[in-house]
Amino acid sequence: MSARDGFRKRSPLVWALWFSLLAHAVLLTLHFQPELKAFKDQIPSLEVMLVNSKTQSAPEKADALAQANLDRGGNTDEKRKMKSALPSVQHMPASMPQAAQATLPSATTASSPHEAELVREKQRVAQLEQEAQALLTQLKASQAMTSLQTPPLSQPYPATKQQPPSQHVPVHAQPQTAAMQEMAKLEALIAKQQEEYEMRPKRQFIGARTREYRFANYVEQWRQKIERVGNLNYPQAAMTQKLYGKLQMTVSVKADGSIESIRIHQSSGHRLLDESARRIVQLAAPFPVFPQDIRHDTDVLSITRTWTFSRDDQLSTE
Repeated sequence: MSARDGFRKRSPLVWALWFSLLAHAVLLTLHFQPELKAFKDQIPSLEVMLVNSKTQSAPEKADALAQANLDRGGNTDEKRKMKSALPSVQHMPASMPQAAQATLPSATTASSPHEAELVREKQRVAQLEQEAQALLTQLKASQAMTSLQTPPLSQPYPATKQQPPSQHVPVHAQPQTAAMQEMAKLEALIAKQQEEYEMRPKRQFIGARTREYRFANYVEQWRQKIERVGNLNYPQAAMTQKLYGKLQMTVSVKADGSIESIRIHQSSGHRLLDESARRIVQLAAPFPVFPQDIRHDTDVLSITRTWTFSRDDQLSTE
């Protein structure tokens, strides 16, 4: 057999090898990249709201997810979300202790408009304190439950052949994780607003009918000083122009006896008399420092009185 015949017999095998090498080289140059968007979680994020009340019945069509059922609520017909950590103050909660409710008179039984306003202010402050404390307790309980259900990171794995759990988070667990993160953000916001609320000064609102001795004694001293200073500095222009009338005004006094604010609820109808009443309060200040029995639970004492500039050029408050 000649060399030429041998080459011809081997040529199909050689050509097959060359073709195979060429095909593999072409395949190695190709790259396949999957479409990552198709593997991403298509589950929408959850938005969870904290509500400050609840109802027995669930709404037929819910507007948001919350920790409890709430079918209707709020003090407006507009669609709004809660922006404050404190609940609405339009109604007294049923969970408020009976003793606390008994100490608050009804605004409908007040004998005058400014008495009714003082009653509403007292009810508003008491309700805010009660509901804020209840909300804070609820948040602490929720945090305690979360800490019990989540094992500590420092806990070692059991000394067995079992492999430690994978770090991969299942797809169905991601919505729960997002909900917990959103809840944590809301809790942080509420805690911040709660802290700001608790930093506000403790107030007491005193009307004309003050029965508690510690307040009645202080307010009587305040009244006597106001009338003494007011009659010594009675506005000369009012006497010349024969002006007289009544006005309702609230003076807020700090614990050190200084003035926090002066607010006129009902004008006398004469700007001169209104400004004279303000000036008399400023001349009479500072007032006595709060005694210890008032100071321990009161930072600001708001005293509401009806000021009378009479026809005989005398000032009186009641």
